[in-house]
Amino acid sequence: MLFVLAPLVPILGGIIVSALKLEDKIRHDYYVIVLFVTDALALAAAALGGDGGQVTLLHFSENVTLSFGMDAVGRVFLIAVTVLYTAAIIYAFEYMKMEERENVFFAFTFVSMGAMIAVCEAANLVTVYFAFEVATLSTVPMVLHDLTKDAVAAGLKYLFYSIGGALLGLLGVFFVYVYAGDSASFVQGGFLDMAKVAGHENLLRGVILAAIIGFGTKAGMYPMHGWLPAAHPIAPAPASALLSGIIAKAGIIAVIRLVFFSVGADFIRGTFVQYTWLTLALLTVFMGSMMAFREKVTKKRLAYSTISQISYIMTGLAFLSPDGFAGALLHVLQHVASKGTLFLAAGVFIYKLGSHRVDELRGIGKKMPVTMWCFMFAALSLVGIPPFGGFTSKWYLASAAIESGIPGFGLIAPVILLISALLTAGYLFPVVIDAFFPGKTPENETPKKTARQASGAEESASESLEPSVLMWGPMIALSVCALLVGVFGRGIADALTAALAQLF
Repeated sequence: MLFVLAPLVPILGGIIVSALKLEDKIRHDYYVIVLFVTDALALAAAALGGDGGQVTLLHFSENVTLSFGMDAVGRVFLIAVTVLYTAAIIYAFEYMKMEERENVFFAFTFVSMGAMIAVCEAANLVTVYFAFEVATLSTVPMVLHDLTKDAVAAGLKYLFYSIGGALLGLLGVFFVYVYAGDSASFVQGGFLDMAKVAGHENLLRGVILAAIIGFGTKAGMYPMHGWLPAAHPIAPAPASALLSGIIAKAGIIAVIRLVFFSVGADFIRGTFVQYTWLTLALLTVFMGSMMAFREKVTKKRLAYSTISQISYIMTGLAFLSPDGFAGALLHVLQHVASKGTLFLAAGVFIYKLGSHRVDELRGIGKKMPVTMWCFMFAALSLVGIPPFGGFTSKWYLASAAIESGIPGFGLIAPVILLISALLTAGYLFPVVIDAFFPGKTPENETPKKTARQASGAEESASESLEPSVLMWGPMIALSVCALLVGVFGRGIADALTAALAQLF
């Protein structure tokens, strides 16, 4: 019952509360109740669900069902979903005061939360695909929330890319079910009937590669990455944090379930599927970092960074090894925390300063110390500085590359990961340095005005511009999570490796 209630409560609760004619404060109180009940149900499902148990809601045919269950992978992603959604929704209570149609935003946010919980709990590919589509459809309105020309264009671009990727993913789901054994429920190592597959191996592998690229659309993997830098910057900051931090990882969950729990890693190991997957993932890592390094708009820089960082996860998965898998899941956790913090911080810059560009943030460290310290901690984790989570995850990813024995990739992958880390430092650390140590402006150079100054607002040297606790509280919590992933990363990785030993 927990598996059903956990996604159902936020969907129904968010819609009902948003539809009621209530004062904002009272509506927020109801949202908090829905949020915390959802968190309790989701964490109870993760803790008490047990491996192997399933709840089936619908039978479409003998093997095609809408079923929910829980395992180690589901737990990792479910915890990530609850943490980031809780932080973003609490943050949005303050941030959305500057936006219209607040109740509409929260309605779709809660629906997407329920959909993401369902993705985590899915017990077969049909359920993953169904929840994956609901997550897409419920987040499109979050992108086009402002209803400006740019917002509508970004929302439609997100929708069209998602539809194209989902169709490729659906093709993979169909073929996997055609060649399935007696049951199509997830099994470590896959459930293919190799007698049925015999003689059709390359056809099935080609379809699997297409499905990886299709589901990779949500994760921003090249060549289906174009929607992400358009959608993330235009959405409200809490929506950007969710899109980047966890919703984009619906594609990661789908790929994991397809490769490791449906067809099996052995079926594609050493084939063109693995080599193409690795090539596309590494190309995306490098390309995203380069584009982020060149970008001056804060949220767009972070969006390109997301393209790169999520493909770190794809790279680890593509090595089809225990270290690669552990590193990928650790990178999921640290990226949820660090990129969530960075997008929320970018929202503070917009909310308090009206600043959208990184060159407008010079010297704000004294007026926003809490926000900038959170930004710095998140940047340290994303770059991979110990003891933050990014260091631990990248260590496992580099180890997986070196130990893979795949010709060329054992050297190329660590080099690209290192170059990407340097580029990440190059586009994040200068923001922190300029914020805390702005230096003196040369006499022949006119200092740039912030958007707040340009509007005529005066700023005193000692004036604090920190937002309310509703905004800086979630940022601090996520920053601490990024640190905890690093401190306890080895233990998490060992537990995952033991629980998922049959994958490899």
